[in-house]
Amino acid sequence: MTWWTRALKSLISINEQRLDLFRVFPGIRRFLAARHHYAYLRTGGDLLFALVVISGLFGPRDAHSNVAVFLSWGLIWPSIVLSWFFVGRMWCGICPFPGLGVFLQRRGITLSLPVPKSLQKYGVYASVILLALIVWIEVVAGLDRSPVGTSFFVLSIVFGAALLAVFFPGQAWCRHLCPLGRISGAAATLSITEFRPDHEKCRGCETFACKKGVDGKRGCPVYLGAYGVQNNLHCLVCGHCLPFCDRDSPQLLLRNPYSELIRNKGRYITCSYIVPFLIGSQLARFLRKKEIYTQLADFSGWPDAVLFSLLLLLGFGLSLTIIRFGARLFGISEDPLFGKFSPMVPILIPMAFTGELVYRLGYFAAGVGDFIPTIGRQLGAGFLGKLFFTIPDFPVQILSAFFMLNGSIAGCYILWQFCLNDFEGHIRFRNFLGINLLIVVLLLFYLAVIF
Repeated sequence: MTWWTRALKSLISINEQRLDLFRVFPGIRRFLAARHHYAYLRTGGDLLFALVVISGLFGPRDAHSNVAVFLSWGLIWPSIVLSWFFVGRMWCGICPFPGLGVFLQRRGITLSLPVPKSLQKYGVYASVILLALIVWIEVVAGLDRSPVGTSFFVLSIVFGAALLAVFFPGQAWCRHLCPLGRISGAAATLSITEFRPDHEKCRGCETFACKKGVDGKRGCPVYLGAYGVQNNLHCLVCGHCLPFCDRDSPQLLLRNPYSELIRNKGRYITCSYIVPFLIGSQLARFLRKKEIYTQLADFSGWPDAVLFSLLLLLGFGLSLTIIRFGARLFGISEDPLFGKFSPMVPILIPMAFTGELVYRLGYFAAGVGDFIPTIGRQLGAGFLGKLFFTIPDFPVQILSAFFMLNGSIAGCYILWQFCLNDFEGHIRFRNFLGINLLIVVLLLFYLAVIF
């Protein structure tokens, strides 16, 4: 059987043995294991973010004459969102945000205190609150139109990561508090790849070098080690563990993108909070761009901050209502083997993160035609303005509708797999139809605010 046939089976089948990309393409493993390659990627990311910060702080204040805004919100962030579907949290492995903290730790400027239990337990709530704050500031304060605001946003996350690095070992910010890491972890459950150990090869290991490091070299930055990776939520796919494992255990597996959602059945607390907020915020953000929002603001006389906050709450309430009503139709929320779960969360995850991709791609499509002219205005090269172009709204809307339709079909597929396997015979047919109807209703809400 050829590798591409095995790859296709891995992508389609839920239970088919997954294809290990490290075995088929050993160059991938060598690339990740060679730390100088990782350093090159990190340096590239650091330079790009340094450009954003310097340009934002010292360049023109007008977003149309400063590349910092489109670089951040039009190129980097959509690229990160797109990467979720293919390589999970790999972006977090080269993210520049923890760079200052790592620099301080390597020079001994850290207390290396044990990470508090409270941070481990309640960090998810804090990170979701921070994510909500970022979305609110992005929209209401026009962060995605402000070079200075964008720079301060980047620096604030760098400062937060550095502060925790001074107190705790490794990248405590990335593991417990980073809102971008939290949303990336939830989205990574939808990735077509997963980094996992071969537990048979791990059996009998006494050094745990993949987690602890060896010979003064640090191990896993998020306290997992290859042997501790059970899902895509926390692993950064950074390759730190590869040089330390003398048993050749780590694997990069190609898989059906919905297999982890079907297995976890809504047990991940991170997803339970991220998904309803994400859906609600997307509906509010899309609606804010419509003419009806302006009419509503004029009619009510409310400030933008108040009106958008209200829409944000309404969107969150709507998504929670759909999740809870769907769970009631599902009829099962606890299993004797794996405990409590929220079945509607994995069902709606494809729509939630497809919606985020659609929103970010919309920003990209609106600004990419003016990117090179913006460089020209910033550098005084006016002739670059001749390269301006626009992308019509209609093809972008059609592509967005296609993506959202695929997200809804994926949700129906996950529900179908639930009914065929673990919950066969437990869900009434009319309830099955009712949940599918909820998915369609949510799709219609998305299409209404996109078009």
